[in-house]
Amino acid sequence: MINSHAGSDDVAVAIAGARAGADVVRRMYGQRLGRIDKGDGDFATAADVAAERAILDVIRAARPGDAVLGEEGGQHGAPDSARQWWVDPLCGTLNYAAGTMVVAVNVALREGAAAVADPFGGEVFFTDGESAGVRRDGADDAPLTPSSATRLVDVNLDPPFPSSPGFRAVDLLAHPRFAEHFRPRVVSTTLALAWVAAGKRAAYVTDGGDLSRSVHFAAGIALCRAAGCVVSGIDGAPLGPAGRGLLVAADAETHGSLLSMVRERT
Repeated sequence: MINSHAGSDDVAVAIAGARAGADVVRRMYGQRLGRIDKGDGDFATAADVAAERAILDVIRAARPGDAVLGEEGGQHGAPDSARQWWVDPLCGTLNYAAGTMVVAVNVALREGAAAVADPFGGEVFFTDGESAGVRRDGADDAPLTPSSATRLVDVNLDPPFPSSPGFRAVDLLAHPRFAEHFRPRVVSTTLALAWVAAGKRAAYVTDGGDLSRSVHFAAGIALCRAAGCVVSGIDGAPLGPAGRGLLVAADAETHGSLLSMVRERT
């Protein structure tokens, strides 16, 4: 456990927090878990809550003065704090509840370090805000290297669809050039963003509003930016308060190709 006297930097705190959450997610996998209804078909499980608690324990021990915004527990500390952590303890809850081991644990310091843990793949993707790497069980850290070679584009098809009917991801998949150049994937978790940074996916596309300050996306966006991916809204504009969704690509060519298809469908 990291504590406030360990002198650890923020990326170490992020990694430790993500690992602590991932440990809980693995341990509780397969159990009969109670559900907490969030409305509109969304819910949390006891694993979400327990994983967030484990992550908060790490952050509080290492950075007791920092604020935290948790997906399940809400705001802890001042929301306008100069140092605020965003925590998504189990991204892919529906996958998890259905027995599908494709989920992510996201921990990010606003405008700083971030980590995304794959509880079942044994990988922790991380950034100090400038460079990005991956830590695998029993192996040394390796840099993240984006690549469009797979031609796989992960698309979020989960509701709601705030840009409909102007933009719908399903329309992008029906574009003739998409089928010619890419192959769609739907994993329904922001682990896909880490995969773009690591070269396992060529791109990621999702609808939405301003996602730059979302607990779901903050860690993945930080990873992709540090790895050198091209990051924008689905309209090509920079992320921010007026932003629309997210388009992340391994390189400028892939980003430009997908952006042109989106614009033709809006």
